[in-house]
Amino acid sequence: MDHVPAVILGLCSYTHDSAAALLVDGELVGFVEEERLSQKKHTHEYPHLAVEWLLGEARLTPGDVDAVAYNFQPARYLAETPAALRLALSTTTRDRALPRAAGFAKVALRTRRRVQSLDRLFPGAQVSPVLHHRAHQLAAFAASGWNESAVLVVDSLGERQTTTIAHGHHAGHPTTRTLEAIYDPASLGYVYGAVTEHLGWRRGDEEGTVMALAALGDATRFRHLLARAVRTTATGFALDPAYFPPRVLISGYPRTSHRFVVETCPPRRPDEPLQEVHQDLAAALQERTEQVMLHLARRARLLTGSRRLCLGGGVATNCVSIGRIIEAGIFDEVFVPPAPGDAGTALGAAVAVHSDSDSGNGRPLCGVARACYLGPSYPEPNLDLTPWPGLQQKTLDIEVAEFLADQLAHGMIVGLFQGRVEAGPRALGNRSILASPLEPGVVERLNAGVKFREPFRPFAPMVLADRAGEYFTLGQDAPYMSMASGVTDKAREHIPAVIHANGTSRLQTVSPAQNPFVHDVLRAFARRTGVPVLINTSLNVKGKPICGTPDMALGCLADSGLDALLLEGRWITK
Repeated sequence: MDHVPAVILGLCSYTHDSAAALLVDGELVGFVEEERLSQKKHTHEYPHLAVEWLLGEARLTPGDVDAVAYNFQPARYLAETPAALRLALSTTTRDRALPRAAGFAKVALRTRRRVQSLDRLFPGAQVSPVLHHRAHQLAAFAASGWNESAVLVVDSLGERQTTTIAHGHHAGHPTTRTLEAIYDPASLGYVYGAVTEHLGWRRGDEEGTVMALAALGDATRFRHLLARAVRTTATGFALDPAYFPPRVLISGYPRTSHRFVVETCPPRRPDEPLQEVHQDLAAALQERTEQVMLHLARRARLLTGSRRLCLGGGVATNCVSIGRIIEAGIFDEVFVPPAPGDAGTALGAAVAVHSDSDSGNGRPLCGVARACYLGPSYPEPNLDLTPWPGLQQKTLDIEVAEFLADQLAHGMIVGLFQGRVEAGPRALGNRSILASPLEPGVVERLNAGVKFREPFRPFAPMVLADRAGEYFTLGQDAPYMSMASGVTDKAREHIPAVIHANGTSRLQTVSPAQNPFVHDVLRAFARRTGVPVLINTSLNVKGKPICGTPDMALGCLADSGLDALLLEGRWITK
């Protein structure tokens, strides 16, 4: 670029999980997922509410934007066309060769049109398409705040890449160098999505449900099938097309083969009851995913020589796999950013454009490292309760953390809405539902009456960081609830409600620096009960996004079994 862009807008748009991030002179103004404002979960629409908020926050107009960083490069899809035609050489994949080539060419064209539409929206800006995996790498590495680390990205598909191992360095600004890449059709995210769909859940949304279900099954039944279907190689892994036919980017092509169905079970309809075979298939899928992730982590250690690992991509949200990597002791420390999925590439793409253009210009990146509360806040909300006649509010003039801890200790289930919206798929204490893990039947009550979701879904504990070791064996901080940890005997005795069937908990450690209010609540709860642990789940119901706005939170209170909502110091009850 001829001049250094002072205002860089990063976008994830038109695919799924639309989001936007804004850097001004290298400083992060904010990042937010469009669904938190539009109430449309996993929306693929242009994130106009997110962009509007970011520009308003920085007191800028669209005309002030110097660069737009987009999270895909159209031309990269075209390279798949000749590669796809090679599939015609094998009888197993012959029927997919032409449609696959056509599908990748079509997406290249569509992505180019999307980039051109951004040109029209921001006529004064240079639109820079960023390689998808590079955006993932930088989203993870920049958020870690480390000077150097291995970076492993595993997702479904970015242009043609599905897995990359890179080395991250901080030389004035964060950079990553890709050392090894695995290309589609070898894709771990594709396999997990395909089996999620086969088991009757929504691909790209409910993989976490399958991970939870896996704990109830026995992997033995389908272990050999999954090992054949997803084969590890010296440098990574490969898929057997006899089970998972090559992806075609045009609808109507199933992701699992007839042979897969014959050797496992018929596809389950969402309303069908769950059977043992479904649990066993989920268990084998999860076990294989963990094995491949461990294999890739060891490869990353070998290639980079680094003692630290950052992970990104959709598969990095598989917290049980992350826990296994930590347990294996391959690295001294493991980091997953708060938004490892595609939404986070809006931020990663902005960082990429900043790093490319700022060499030597002395505008260091700031506000990205270890930050997770990055979206809008509503400090003085003007609450109009008329749409919800059953709700009433009072302003608390007492010590709020003490009051909330007291309500939780007495068994109330409370929504908490405070400060800026969290980045990523997990509520981290600013848009959360909190409950006491000591209440009998609390998990059943939360699943059935508050969240309206499957009874086998576990709930995550948040714990004071300096007391985590009493209950959890992870041995490192887990500020973004992205890692599953083993538990101690003390946890089994006192807080069985937060332990899943596989003996792990998806943990969030809370320090006073990270979230002072939630830290105070945990301390106050510990004084009353002796236990510095609360159940923390996201402020939403199944199928809806986390509540980003006060109105969304009030709707959640009115339409669910929540007892109360603490919204910026207002206590709202039914």
